Amino acid sequence: MTSGGSSQPRRSGVVIGVDLGTTSTKAVAYDTGGRSLGSHSVAYPLDEPHPGYAEQDPNLIWEAVLETTRTVVADLDRPVAGLSFSTAMHGLIGLDAGGDPLTPSVTWADSRASAQAERLRSAPGGLELHRRTGTPLHPMAPLPKLVWFAEEAPELFRRVAHWVGIKDLVLRRLCGELVTDHSVASGTGLLDIHRLDWDAEALTIAGIRPDQLPRLVPSTTVLPALTPDAARATGLPAQTPVVVGAGDGPLANLGLGAVRPGVAACSIGTSGAIRVMVERPSVDPQGRVFCYALTEDRWAVGGAINNGGIVLNWAGEALAPDLGEHPEEELLALAARAPAGSDGLIMLPYLLSERAPHWSALPRGAYVGLTNAHRREHLVRAAIEGVCQQLALVLQSVRAAGNEVHEVRASGGFARSPLWRQLLADALGMDVQFPAGHEGSSFGAALLGMQALGLIPSVDVAADLVEITETVQPEPKAAETYAALLPLFADLYDALGPTYQALRRFTAEQPATP
Repeated sequence: MTSGGSSQPRRSGVVIGVDLGTTSTKAVAYDTGGRSLGSHSVAYPLDEPHPGYAEQDPNLIWEAVLETTRTVVADLDRPVAGLSFSTAMHGLIGLDAGGDPLTPSVTWADSRASAQAERLRSAPGGLELHRRTGTPLHPMAPLPKLVWFAEEAPELFRRVAHWVGIKDLVLRRLCGELVTDHSVASGTGLLDIHRLDWDAEALTIAGIRPDQLPRLVPSTTVLPALTPDAARATGLPAQTPVVVGAGDGPLANLGLGAVRPGVAACSIGTSGAIRVMVERPSVDPQGRVFCYALTEDRWAVGGAINNGGIVLNWAGEALAPDLGEHPEEELLALAARAPAGSDGLIMLPYLLSERAPHWSALPRGAYVGLTNAHRREHLVRAAIEGVCQQLALVLQSVRAAGNEVHEVRASGGFARSPLWRQLLADALGMDVQFPAGHEGSSFGAALLGMQALGLIPSVDVAADLVEITETVQPEPKAAETYAALLPLFADLYDALGPTYQALRRFTAEQPATP
């Protein structure tokens, strides 16, 4: 591809959305009609060196960005108008004064700061801090992670010049500027979402200064050029614009076309979430939802759950090892043999603790109601039902926060399963729409980039570009069953609270497993 003036690539209308995910980075090229022109992904490991740790090597992710972008660019037959980024939220990396990582990328799944998060959450002013920053006081968030580093690794903490997220580091290496967008910043627990500036109290709690954080910019900010090294490594002209982009959750709404009031996006991958777009930032009085920015006038209100597809993976390993390495289809066929409600068996699917709507790291998974009549198919179905019931609680919380939800659009690996699609519609008690196969966050990043570069008038076009290929309606009897079970499911969390606390103490007193 030849390099010309900056006007030449802008006229092409092709933007590459690069999604920095938890398990892989994926780059997808889109035109302004929403058509995918090519994609490439590179996977990398999630390291768990100690219980509760969930880290990644930032350099592997950087190499994945270069490889995915370079591959897509090489396969295109037209110039690229720009790059735009999506990223998994809540990550934290400590950099030295030269910009090199002193820590791994500590991901949202890392729970080592559980004690710090519980302490902050229960302290006077904890709920107000959540409502002011939009981010629950949960170990996923950078604020408790920073407190953990200050308390548990003080020498390292003092050596860190800047605390950043993975996208911030990638942008610095691509363009030479250390910036973070309002969307990613709104997931740190350090940003006052009502003032769009760092929160003084949160920074004091974290023990850091504002100059140790990247410069705050809108998600539509355009960085005007690549460094010479980045241009060579990606195969792009040096003058290719780079749009800073946003967090993967809000961008997933955009990628699904769920940008209008009352239209919720539901995703189930390894984890899961429900989010609805609103025009002004707000958190409900009970602090049961998060509020993350997309742009200054679009905010995602909702909740994420830790346990989505991972629950089915666990069921395969723990309940059906005889079905082989990839038993998803067989497990789902097994679950289909049990009735809605699994004959009174409830599973709390908190295998990786839990997030919304309680935002506590204490919960553990449990089967309740087990009898001699239950068989393996009941246990598997109850596990899937538990995921859908947890999402129903999140939907309840979104509505309780004053948000109307009259339409749900869903995506994720689970959507390949007719059973799981039906279970979700039944548990939510409303129609669920399934769009054609857009790559959620990467498509959202590309659309945001197109708006920033003036290629489309507004991201509102997403609602019309996304084609709905299937609508699943709830089956009345099943929906009635799940509606009756939901209060029981919800009450179990509170009923088991003392048990969770006791198990935490018991586990802490046990010798480490070799």
